[in-house]
Amino acid sequence: MTTHTLDALGLKCPQPVLKVAIMAKQMQPGDMLEIVADCESFPEDIGKWCTTMGKTLLFCAVDGDGKAKAQIQF
Repeated sequence: MTTHTLDALGLKCPQPVLKVAIMAKQMQPGDMLEIVADCESFPEDIGKWCTTMGKTLLFCAVDGDGKAKAQIQF
């Protein structure tokens, strides 16, 4: 199991989720992907992507500066 990190700060919809989709092709079962994004719609978008793709969204939280941090298990 490996943890990967994706910095999607400064990217706007749909780019953060597209970057996740590209990285997903490299992920192995059990791997984790941590994403940091500041796109306003990212929390909703990543939740929908995980549901559609059958991946486990462990959490997605937005801090006081509007940055979202999410973790997905593959």
